[in-house]
Amino acid sequence: MTVTIKEVQSSRDVRRFVHYPNALYKGNPYYVPTLEKGDRDLLNPRKNHAFEFCEGKYWLAYDNNGKIVGRIAGIINHKYNEKVGEKIARFGFMDFIDDNEVVDALFDTFTQWARGKGMEILNGPLGFLEFDASGVCVEGYDELPTAYGKYNYPYYEPQLLRLGFTKDTDWVEYLIKMPETVPDTITHGAEVVAQRYNLHQADISTKKKMLSYFDRIGALLNKAYANIHGFSELSKGQIEDLKDQFVPMLSEKFVSVVLDGNDNVVGFGICAPSMAKAMQKAGGKLFPLGFLHVLHALKHNDTLDALLIGIDDEYRNKGVSAMIFNKIMPGIFSSGIKYIESTRELETNDSVQNLWNKFEYRLHKRARCYIKNLK
Repeated sequence: MTVTIKEVQSSRDVRRFVHYPNALYKGNPYYVPTLEKGDRDLLNPRKNHAFEFCEGKYWLAYDNNGKIVGRIAGIINHKYNEKVGEKIARFGFMDFIDDNEVVDALFDTFTQWARGKGMEILNGPLGFLEFDASGVCVEGYDELPTAYGKYNYPYYEPQLLRLGFTKDTDWVEYLIKMPETVPDTITHGAEVVAQRYNLHQADISTKKKMLSYFDRIGALLNKAYANIHGFSELSKGQIEDLKDQFVPMLSEKFVSVVLDGNDNVVGFGICAPSMAKAMQKAGGKLFPLGFLHVLHALKHNDTLDALLIGIDDEYRNKGVSAMIFNKIMPGIFSSGIKYIESTRELETNDSVQNLWNKFEYRLHKRARCYIKNLK
């Protein structure tokens, strides 16, 4: 096969780049399309505040018949590189057919670009930020991913290993079965913690009130996630991006914001009904009918995605998580939710994984990040 690599330059190229995985996985029962407009905005420096300190290049691979057979992005997060003192080029938005020539051509192009930028380490799959879809699925090929994860065929890892990449870290996902009532340990624990440390729930009974806490949630997120793999501090613009992404689909009953006596945010939990099946039905597009599937999933669902959980270091391991769950669980029962998807969390993040010990759960998906030294 003759493989031609072309840099993505025009808006038409961007559309092709974004659409390619939806074509590659068409008909696969475990693939969840992302919203194509959302991905186009993510790649657009005028619409994604991550470009305040990131740069990126995108490429498509074509066969000798002019058919797209692969894609890859090269990303440099300068803020993260400064934080860790490394010269890292990330690869992401990576999809391809199982063909050595295609894979070699994509990674040769990415590697040449990385070397030209003075980078010494290749790392990925990663996005611009920790919250972008990352990793290669290595366990759970017969499980439906969340709308915030990413599915791939089993041949992705062997191809990366063939190129000399090795494991950097893993993300794991848990499926947690909800009990019929709030466990007494959570109810009692929440009461004790609230009284002992003078903590209380924020009033987020309306979207306006919820939004009033979002800047403080963002500040705590920066603090709590500071040492997470791949994370760089969010700017005000990026916090606004998260507002735009999450707030429209949030319900007060699935959100908890814990305050101290001075109304400082010391913990939060943000969940939302699973969008995976809705995104499959929408096929990557909100219009003309995709938004109806989303609206239905927000109101009629048996699975909740745990999107973000953060606790101030001063209150870590002091039971604040009990307050978060005690707030959210009544809404879970009233809405007929039977399961919580943990979404991806680092395999080394014991503090988050310990949250699930009070419930019946199983590890059902694993994604892997890879690394390669260019020196």
